[in-house]
Amino acid sequence: MTAVATAPTISSSAELGGKYLTFNLDQEEYGVEILKVREIIGMMDITSVPQMPAFIKGVINLRGKVIPVVDLRLKFGLDQAEYNDQTCTIVVDVGAQIGVIVDTVQEVLDIADEQIEPPPPMSGAVDTRFILGMGKVKDDVKILLDIDKVLAVEELGQIGDSPA
Repeated sequence: MTAVATAPTISSSAELGGKYLTFNLDQEEYGVEILKVREIIGMMDITSVPQMPAFIKGVINLRGKVIPVVDLRLKFGLDQAEYNDQTCTIVVDVGAQIGVIVDTVQEVLDIADEQIEPPPPMSGAVDTRFILGMGKVKDDVKILLDIDKVLAVEELGQIGDSPA
């Protein structure tokens, strides 16, 4: 039996309920499982690494540990934005610690199972494998990300793998 490529890897939305850190990119609201979040930091000096994809901004030194940093806007194909005092880096653990730059961090929301629907069907050109589901909170919809798939470690190369 073959699985549909765009289906979420978790078979039931009943397993998706929980706490999500929400943030903005452009005018959209996203959420990532709070258990994946290690910390939220302001913007730091980023050291560029040659020959990396444009969405990998480089690396930061976070308390002696070198961590790669990804601009989530660029990763999602959005326009580059000027960093400001609202811009944050969310350090997530996806087998390795990686920083993701977002426009603004919003809040931690407890989203119940029944508030989460699978991503809507899209044309074959749209990759929805990295979307866990759509969280309905009041009148808003939060795009809940599978951060492990967004930040596939093999795609990021070997930067940040030096010993701590």
